[in-house]
Order: sequence, then structure tokens, then C-alpha cells
Amino acid sequence: MAKKTKKGSGKPVETLDAKTHILGAGEVVNQPITDTLELNFMPYAMSVIMSRAIPEIDGFKPSHRKILFTMYKMGLLTGNRSKSANIVGRTMQLNPHGDAAIYETMVRLSKGYEALLHPYVDSKGNFGKAYSRDMMWAASRYTEAKLDKLCAELFSDIDKDTVDFVDNYDNTMKEPVLLPVTFPSVLVNANTGIAAGMASSICSFNLEEVCNTTIELLRNPKHDVTETLKGPDFAGGGFLVYNRDEMESIYRTGRGGFKVRAKYTYDKANNCIDVTEIPPTTTCEAVIDRIIEKIKTGSIKEISDIRDETDKNGLKITIDIKKGTDPDKLMKKLYDSTSLQDTFSCNFNVLINGMPKVLGVSELLKEWIDFRSNCIRRRTAFDLKRATDRLHLLRGLEKILLDIDKAIKIIRNTEEESEVVPNLMIGFRIDKIQAEYVAEIKLRHLNKEYILKRLQDIEKLEEAIKDLNDILENAKRIKQIIIYELKEVIKKYSSPRKTEIIYSTEIDNEDFEEEVPDYPVHIFFTSGGYFKKITPLSLRMSGAQKLKEGDEISQTFDTTNAKELLFFTNKCQVYKSSAAAFEDTKASVLGDYIPAKLEMDEGETPVYMAVTGDYKGYMLFFFENGKVAKVELKAYQTVTKRKKLIKAFSDKSPVSAIMHIEQDTELVVSSSAGRHLLINTAVITPKTTKDTLGVGVLTLKKGHRLMGARPYREGEFAKPYRYKAKNLPAAGALLSSEDEAEQITFSAE
Repeated sequence: MAKKTKKGSGKPVETLDAKTHILGAGEVVNQPITDTLELNFMPYAMSVIMSRAIPEIDGFKPSHRKILFTMYKMGLLTGNRSKSANIVGRTMQLNPHGDAAIYETMVRLSKGYEALLHPYVDSKGNFGKAYSRDMMWAASRYTEAKLDKLCAELFSDIDKDTVDFVDNYDNTMKEPVLLPVTFPSVLVNANTGIAAGMASSICSFNLEEVCNTTIELLRNPKHDVTETLKGPDFAGGGFLVYNRDEMESIYRTGRGGFKVRAKYTYDKANNCIDVTEIPPTTTCEAVIDRIIEKIKTGSIKEISDIRDETDKNGLKITIDIKKGTDPDKLMKKLYDSTSLQDTFSCNFNVLINGMPKVLGVSELLKEWIDFRSNCIRRRTAFDLKRATDRLHLLRGLEKILLDIDKAIKIIRNTEEESEVVPNLMIGFRIDKIQAEYVAEIKLRHLNKEYILKRLQDIEKLEEAIKDLNDILENAKRIKQIIIYELKEVIKKYSSPRKTEIIYSTEIDNEDFEEEVPDYPVHIFFTSGGYFKKITPLSLRMSGAQKLKEGDEISQTFDTTNAKELLFFTNKCQVYKSSAAAFEDTKASVLGDYIPAKLEMDEGETPVYMAVTGDYKGYMLFFFENGKVAKVELKAYQTVTKRKKLIKAFSDKSPVSAIMHIEQDTELVVSSSAGRHLLINTAVITPKTTKDTLGVGVLTLKKGHRLMGARPYREGEFAKPYRYKAKNLPAAGALLSSEDEAEQITFSAE
């Protein structure tokens, strides 16, 4: 390390010299992106896929398996509950992650959290709730847990070499690679995870249905799983909207989605709806927030109050409804517009022998059958070896029975302890293992009674060995064992379905038609883009209209609350709404600003408002180039409730005026040259294409343009024929002196 003096300070500053320079530090290296992905990203991606996010055939991710195995080794399958903090601390011997991550994983496996159809952790204390976003679980030092009784099926015969064990991260302990589950837990409890470049999302199914389906597949590999596996079943209940084609596709491919909707009851006495079960993909807070948002925007008017009344009895969202509201129609509307009905997307991605595979239900269950069959073979081989070894020892003991005194004499006459076993081997012609066993027999057991009792086991062992060999050689026997175990699981742990099935054909699929209260209103639209809806009574009691400085009312209508509104904008688009979507207001307020209310594009402003109830009549667009487009209003009517239509009229020439007429009438078209043309709209052919260029109506000289159009008022012109033309386009006529006077009179009026 070299030292130099900093100017003005006199203090030495340490610097790196060439010898201590770190190789490659601070250097820019040109590396192909393919090499970067292969060397840097791929190992990380594989680690996430293999060791974190994707479940294996036993139905668990590594984090789940480490926690459950730790609890098993702690004796929590049969013992008393232990503090969660103790469990988390012990789990860190297998899982090198923080205690918060481990505890959160354990919470999601618990009975108290209510996320799993069959929870693995029997919990005590506040473990939060899966259906609540804000209801957090207590700290690990306050809660207690043990393994649920079902976990006996997860660790069945784990000590009989049924699965492989590997070293933990610091090589101080052994942990199982998989758990020897006796039922297809991979389908019984929901499991989701996002890896790098892939994801997994497995819905839960009823335990009895899964086990029965597996039994039928063992008996008949071509069994139709839809006959025994009715559909997904969730811990939170709700209704499964069953579509046979969708469900068959999910069962076949392992991909797809289905709808789950909330369950509710109507409390007639309090005139409220109680939602008690919601889809697993949402939370009660998200549902309430969405409904409140709908109420604020005016989309839902039937609700007077909504609150969360969840308590120890479970989830409860109470919706107070206004008098006269049909609760079933309101809920249908809420199903369509909120997460009270949501889609669960399936992606049955599972690690099979270290390889991620997306499998259908039949394939997944067959993979589990192969896995479980291997567990049974390994267990049988373990039992066979232990029985064979035991029989071998008893065969040696049997030879001792022939002459117990000889055995005692050999041991007593042997001077050195190390020679006892060899002398017994020679004296009775037995091997070293048998001799060791005989030599270890206590003196009190060297009697005929003890030995005869031990020898009675020889016949039983011979029968057991024969049976175990038969199991290993006969695949049918293994299938019978799996079937027996599955039936035992059903007998011990099965429970009724929580998610009820309703068929999509039973649901009224017609779009919900909102019953809009219809009453007389006056509506006002200003040139600045403000809108007001005022009832006749309120208008009579009001004073002058409040407007922004420089703004003026451009359109007024005496209409009803049920009418639809079309706002044409300066960007040739039309936004659709209704009078009912706006609150009744007063003349003393500015009203609703339409660009903000209808979420128009930046810089977009409305220039004309059309009011209709049946889409009859025509829209007229007058362009500066002298052309007029006549479009049937039905062209703007849509089957779906689209709020915005592009290309509402032509953008080839600036528009001077827009007008809605219900039937053909006479109009006065004026130019910048002061000429006026009186036309009847019947001569203009209507079009169904919204952005039609129109037909020429007014002939214009260079530098002039069509200024505007207005309805012709009877008596406006002294000699109307002067302003009419036999053929269009026409130049029109200048106002006569007497017509100019009339124009002043009309303007004054």
C-alpha cells in the first residue's frame, strides 16, 4: 500500500498501487448476452424452479417440507403444541432463510389461517386469515402449533427407507427429498408459485373425491376422472360455476380457468345482504374497496352502506341495500363488476424427477401412483431385509437349543473374550453374526423356555418373508396396498365438500339490465365542457346558472333521466354515457366536467352532445370544405356497453357544426363569404359508415369556408326561394336588406 500526502492537509492518504490492484475491478468487459444468460441467469432460474417455487409429486415445496419434517422430528405429531418461535428456530437448521419467511410459510399451512382444505399445522393463537388482506398474524412468540393428525399420512414409514435423504445446507443433518405421502396431497391442497420463466397454480380438490378417483385409476387406467372428481373444492367455500367443457379441458391439459363466486344470504328483517364466502383469489378488503369505488362513480346506486362484520364466527361482509332493491339482481350486478365472482387460473406444473411438467389430472395421479408404488417397494424391501436378518439370527439360536450346556462350556472355557465368538462359530457351525447374537444373550435367558419362545417366531417370519417377496414380485399386490391405504385415509379424514357446484347453464347469462329511475330532468351542456342535470322543481327554485368565466350554455334539453348521451369530441371520437350516470344537481354549481368524468384522452374536449332514447334519427356533420355527412344514429348503437367509439366522424376536414335531427327538416347553411343556403336534409343520402366524407352542399370560393348551420325558422326569410337551389352543391345567396333586418330581429329575440 503506497501513501502520499494530500495537499494542504499534511495527512497521508492511502492509495492502491499496481501490485494490489484487483483483477478486473472497474473494467468494462464485452460479453455476449447469451453467455451472460447461461452463466449468470440460468443457475439462478434453475435454483428458483427446483428449490423454491414449483411443488413436487408429494405436493410440497422445499420450504413446506422442511418445516413439517422439523416439527415431526420435534415430536409434534403426537406431543403437545410448541411455541411457533421454537419451531421456526429449529427449522433454520434445514432452511437457511430468515425467521419471518419461515414463520409466514408455517402460517399458510395452519388451520387458523384457513387457506388449505386440509391444513397440516394444528395452530393455537392468531394466525390471521387467508380471506383478509389486513388481518395480520401474531408474532411467533405468541402462537403455538403442532402437526395435524393428517400428517401421520405424510410421514408414514419414513424411517423405513421409503424416500431418499440428503444432507442439509451445512452437512450437519439429514432431510428427506420427498415425503412418502399415502394420498395424492398434490391435488388435495391448493399450491401456487412463480418461478423464473414458469409458474404453478394447482387448485384444491375434495380429499374423498381425489382418493376415489385414484382408486378407480388403479383399477382401470382408462377411467374418466370427471365421473368421480366433481370439481375443485376450496377451504373458503363459495360456488363453483361448472362448465363441463372448461373443466374437461383442465382435467385433460392441466391448464385453464374456472369461475368461483361468493355465497350470500339475504336478511329480510334488516334489508341487507350478508356475504359469508368469497373466491380464494380475493380478499374481503379488496371486495369492499371495489364496491365503494363503484358506488362513488355512480355505477351502483342500490347500496346505502357496506361494512366488514368479520368476527370469530368467520367472514361476513354486510351490504345494506335501499328500499325496493331486488337483492338477487344486485348480486348478479356485483358478480359481473367485482371480484365477488373471480376466475381461478390453473397451471398444473409439477416437478417430476427434477423436471417441471404440466400434467392433466389423470397423468398427475398416475405419476403419484408410480411414486407411491416405489415407496411401498422400498418399504417392503426394508421389512424383508429386517425379517431375513431376524430369521438368520433365530436360525443360529435354534442350533444353540440343541446343546445349551455346550454353549455355556465353550464360553466358560474360553480364556480370552475375543475368542468367544470364533469358538461359538466352530462349536455350532454358525456364522459370525449369529455367534455375536448368541454371545450377547444375557445369562438369565440361557434357558430352554426363553429360547423356545424366540424360536416360535421362525414360522411367522418365514410366512412374512414369503408374503413380502410376493409383494415385490407382484404389481397387483402393490396396487391393492395403495387402494387399502387410500380407503383408510377416506375413512379417517374425509369431509363434505365446502364449495358447492352450480352449473353455468343454470345461471341467467343475459346481461344485467339496470333499472334506471325515470323522471323529468333539464340538462345543460356548456361550450367549456361542463354538464348539469337539474330536476324541474330544483330549477324553478334556483337562481342564475353558475358558469366559469368566459363559459356559456351551448345546449339545453327537457328530457328524462333514462336517456342516453353521446358526447362528440374534437378528436373525432364519441363517448357514450347516460343521464342517470350523473347526479342531480343545482344551478348554483358548475356541474360535472365531462373530459374528466368520462376519462377522455389528453387534450380532448367535447364539442356537441346528442340525447336519445331509441337511437332514431340522424347525425349531421358540417365540414369547412362545404360537405355535409348524414349518418344514421343507429350506427352509434352497440350491443356491448362500450363507452368510447373511435372514428365517430370524418377527420379529413375540420368540422364547423354538428347536429342531431330526429327527422328530415330544413336547415340554413352559411359560409364565411356571408352567403346562405336553405336546404332540406332529405336530399342528403344517409350513410351507415360513421366516418363518411359526406356530400358537397355549399360551393366555396378559394379562401372561404362553411361557417355553420342552424334550423330554419318559419318567416326567417321574406323570399325563401332566393336561398334554395335546384341542384347541390350551390353557392347560396347573400342576405337581402329586408332579410338582414329580420336577422337582427331574430337575434334580438
